[in-house]
Amino acid sequence: MTEPPTPPRPASGRVRRIPLAATAVILAVLAGVYGIERLRGNPAAASCAPAVRTAGRIAPLAHGEVAALAVAQTPFRLPDLAFRDAQGHERTLKDWRGRTVLFNLWATWCVPCRKEMPALDALERELGAADFEVVAVNIDTRNPERPPAFLKDIGVTHLAYYSDPSAKVFQDLKLAGKAFGMPTTLIVDGAGCEIGEMAGPAAWASEDGVKLVRAALAGDKTDVTR
Repeated sequence: MTEPPTPPRPASGRVRRIPLAATAVILAVLAGVYGIERLRGNPAAASCAPAVRTAGRIAPLAHGEVAALAVAQTPFRLPDLAFRDAQGHERTLKDWRGRTVLFNLWATWCVPCRKEMPALDALERELGAADFEVVAVNIDTRNPERPPAFLKDIGVTHLAYYSDPSAKVFQDLKLAGKAFGMPTTLIVDGAGCEIGEMAGPAAWASEDGVKLVRAALAGDKTDVTR
């Protein structure tokens, strides 16, 4: 193995101080640049702070049937996910600004998703209102008639039908580090910010699920431990 050559020693102490001074200047400049870029890279920090506070307050309720919910630790605004409604009109997550959303991705080939749909439908029946909606987006890429037929067969009547046959909505969440499998569910506040995420199915209409979602709807002003 060839060793790198030993660098020559500086001729005097004065020569040694010049690089140190230059290094200090460079480090100061870089610190300023990276500090600015860090602020630019997290524009959601201020607007999503309430979602993080809400997440902290509902954390004690993430147990039992919804124990797998991971509450948000840092501010994160979801990308403006795009999909279509039952009439084929393009919708984006931004259309729900001002409302809390339980955003769910599902597919008919996903057995846990199929089992979860009645619970999502029941949650929408109980809590669906002007300030809350379960937005369940189907990502089947083949046979577009199959998902609506499946929902009809199992008696889902309260969920609005949304779909993305390209499955890009899943890829967008995956790139954001928020989707690793199916089903994927996120609780999103009215500013489009993450409150919590769930990998896998849950009994959302259970007492545990309803209580947690109600607390999320209450925002960061309610003591959920009472």
